[in-house]
Amino acid sequence: MIEVKNLSFSYDGKRDIIKNLSLSLERGEVLGLVAPSGYGKSTLGKLMAGYIKAPRRTVLVDGKDIRNLKGFLPVQMVHQNPEKNVNITWKVGKILNEGWLVSDEIKKAFGIREEFLEKFPVELSGGELQRICLARVMGDSCKYLIADEVTSMLDTINQAEICKILLDFAKNKKVGILFISHNKALLDLIADRIIDLREINMIIHDRIEDVIEYVRGD
Repeated sequence: MIEVKNLSFSYDGKRDIIKNLSLSLERGEVLGLVAPSGYGKSTLGKLMAGYIKAPRRTVLVDGKDIRNLKGFLPVQMVHQNPEKNVNITWKVGKILNEGWLVSDEIKKAFGIREEFLEKFPVELSGGELQRICLARVMGDSCKYLIADEVTSMLDTINQAEICKILLDFAKNKKVGILFISHNKALLDLIADRIIDLREINMIIHDRIEDVIEYVRGD
């Protein structure tokens, strides 16, 4: 289980983006996290995945402080823009196997064809590249996935296919998935439960717009 306990976070030490936030994610569960753009969804995801250092003992992974975990983390994160997740000067085969040797089972599940491996990222469609990004983090060591708007840039067919693959992994491999989206209708279809970030983030609501403008630099 990932446990977030009374997490507060500020980029500048003055204005909280997240305040006194708590939630949990079980293995095998698909948890939907919804809120409009700018409300700290991605920041929370990065804190839960260890991309940003959370205050000690506020993010626990299977009972251990995420700050103390080393090597290939059991929590992985994939973002909405796949081209920003990869080194565009590498061929896809090198990208895919950067952290571990991706099995034929995983490649088949994500519809990754052998001819993809000799191409560069710019030669693949957005849907194809997003499959690469997801497949390369879904090793045996991955117990939890933070999926941050991973389907928002894709067409309807690719959205449906990727959601089905992720749901299968949640069920069959017991991977806990935090599916971050602004699309409540999508989350209604795929999530076991849904949390509205605005309801658990204890920022004073009459100041939230000021915080959002500050984060965006408006």
